[in-house]
Amino acid sequence: MNRLAKTFLLTATAAALTLSVIGEASARDRWHRHNNGDAALVGGAVGLATGLIVGSAIANQPRYYEEPRYIDPPYEPEYEAVPVYRAPRYYAPVRADIEPWTPQWERYCSYRYRSFDPRSGTFVGNDGREHFCTAG
Repeated sequence: MNRLAKTFLLTATAAALTLSVIGEASARDRWHRHNNGDAALVGGAVGLATGLIVGSAIANQPRYYEEPRYIDPPYEPEYEAVPVYRAPRYYAPVRADIEPWTPQWERYCSYRYRSFDPRSGTFVGNDGREHFCTAG
């Protein structure tokens, strides 16, 4: 069925259900002689609007999902990369000739070694022994 027919069918169904409920409610009030014609018209309009909304919501649902297709060009490397291994470079530390027991020597050794003792001029190395600090 096409979308228009579905919408019309659902609208008619909703309107019929609304009008039947309003008609039953107004039948109970027949002894009071109120003006029930206006209520029936309002109820019909509400049913019609409800049917239109529900019908269009149902009719507009997607039926299936088609995944997008991506077409990539085939990958062709321009050249085959050959890894190049180079030996690491080692740089000699910059040596400054600092005389022992000077303020510069003491500053250098205290920054360089945490266990530096300025009274003896030694530090404790990784081997656990005391070594004299030579800066330079």
